[in-house]
Amino acid sequence: MLNKILVVGAGFSGAVIARMLGEQGYRIDVIDKRDHIAGNAYDYRNVHNILVHQYGPHLFHTNNRSVFEFLSRFTEWVDYQHRVKAILEDGSLVTLPVNLETKDRVGEDKVIDTFIRPYSEKMWGLKLEEISPDIINRVPIRNDLNELYFPNDEFQAMPKSGYTALFEKMLQHPSIQVKLGTHFQKEMEADYAHVFNSMPIDEYYDYCLGPLPYRSLKFHHVDLPIPRIFPVCQVNFTNDGPYTRVVEWKNIPNSPQNPQYTSLTYEEPCSYTENNNERFYPVKDASGRNRELYLAYKAMENPKTTFIGRLGQYVYLDMHQVVSSSMAIAEKFLKENPL
Repeated sequence: MLNKILVVGAGFSGAVIARMLGEQGYRIDVIDKRDHIAGNAYDYRNVHNILVHQYGPHLFHTNNRSVFEFLSRFTEWVDYQHRVKAILEDGSLVTLPVNLETKDRVGEDKVIDTFIRPYSEKMWGLKLEEISPDIINRVPIRNDLNELYFPNDEFQAMPKSGYTALFEKMLQHPSIQVKLGTHFQKEMEADYAHVFNSMPIDEYYDYCLGPLPYRSLKFHHVDLPIPRIFPVCQVNFTNDGPYTRVVEWKNIPNSPQNPQYTSLTYEEPCSYTENNNERFYPVKDASGRNRELYLAYKAMENPKTTFIGRLGQYVYLDMHQVVSSSMAIAEKFLKENPL
């Protein structure tokens, strides 16, 4: 038992920690309640041989060379610089992040109410003024003609064979066993020296301090007998309808091409309670109340468990940030617990 570790969740957080500890001699059991690995990064080829991300687009970008080099052990890459458009009421497309050309098209005084307010309020279920500015400012308004969504990131690419294939290689190690369709039960902890748990921290503690709010997404997948619709992968809506954006998958260069069909996914934000308790995003409110509740859960004494990932740490992280955080957690554990 001294070298047995349980990892709850087969997404980026769990897979990175499992691989790093497994390589150092720990015996790792990875469990996931879903029937697939890769967490929310899971992708697959649909009936038209188009590579679709089941839970919305996952676009790798980072300036962290260590993260890029770690993941490069498990995949080849295809260069991809993400571009996004927004569709206006007249059907025309303009560039996001808002740049000088977009401001000229809609008027600088209308930028907030055209692009930021409707998208953010649908996404977070709050009035714009109630949302943490940290969230709103993730994609800043620009004063140039830049058309790239991540213009300052050195590494921008997609895994050549998809994310699921990347995870298969990461979890392929003699010290790692993966069990899918398996829900975490607290009595499992008795069989392990330590547990790295990516489940929602409030759910783990049976909501004893109250539930934390999360946002979820409903994904509407559509196949159309049209070669291509949009010039970019992602188009954001500016209307007051239920959807925030649509993704056309064949515009990502590692997707197999079908000359007759295109596949689209529309995203509809909602509360996790409206979507089978599927939690995707912790809600970072301007008042900080949600953060205070999370910190109260985090302070509960539990030396055998380390909470990881977006839901375990109740923080909105990009993919590269999740990988970096998980690498640091694994390194700290290995330093404190050498075999």
